[in-house]
Amino acid sequence: MNRRVALAALVSIAMLGPYVNAQFGDKPAKLDTIKIKDDLFVIHNDFVPGNTTVLVTNEGVVLVDDKFEIDHESIMAQLKKITNQPVKYVINTHYHGDHSGGNPKLQALGAQVITSQQARDKMLEVKQPGMANVTLDNSLRLFLGGKRVEVYRFGRAHTDGDIVVLFPVHRVLSAGDMFTFGDATPQLIDYAGGGSARDWTGTLYGALKLDFDQVVPGHGLVTTKQEMRKFRDSTVTLRTKVHDMIAQKKTKAEIEKMLRSDFKFADLHIQRSLDGLMLELQ
Repeated sequence: MNRRVALAALVSIAMLGPYVNAQFGDKPAKLDTIKIKDDLFVIHNDFVPGNTTVLVTNEGVVLVDDKFEIDHESIMAQLKKITNQPVKYVINTHYHGDHSGGNPKLQALGAQVITSQQARDKMLEVKQPGMANVTLDNSLRLFLGGKRVEVYRFGRAHTDGDIVVLFPVHRVLSAGDMFTFGDATPQLIDYAGGGSARDWTGTLYGALKLDFDQVVPGHGLVTTKQEMRKFRDSTVTLRTKVHDMIAQKKTKAEIEKMLRSDFKFADLHIQRSLDGLMLELQ
């Protein structure tokens, strides 16, 4: 198995069930910190779990996503390199454990967790620890230390609870798994979590109307708005190809082969998305 397929499989494992407690081995991910601006950083790793965005203020820290529970100490160690301020808020871009698993430990330290109402409902349904203290339906503004953070939900995409987080002064968007970047992170529609290939494109259109230049993807390196536009275009291509193949009476095996070759789907992407795609796009 090459590195591309291995990473795709790992990302998919993170989403195989409603909430994954199992860890990838017995060690936390190896993390590093990427500086975007003087007060805005990304705690990053090459493999799963997803990216963590860090906004530092003189009244505390805002995190976007907090990886798996096993990564909590490593995240805190990275934060200590940046600031002595405590974490005041954690914003989960969706409910998956590779983006929300650290919630309980951060809540125990006094942090408030923010999600969409849909994500909290899903966490409640599957008895996931660390549910949100604050939820939003469409938008929310958070002010801390004289800095503003804007949170938006534009609709269904990777799940039905996906949100994006805008740092307007920095012109940076944290997109969660609504947008993943790189060869090893193909689109995954979590139908069990309310995701939708049909709606994903429109949801991205909504997010792309926001005013930003750089994007922190759910997985992958920090990139540009133009790359997010390209990803939106790929969602159109994917759903069109699947719909056309269904209309042409292509077999499930033929559609699977196309998804593997054209969109780099691995085994668990197929297991998680293929039946839902064929049902939704027929």
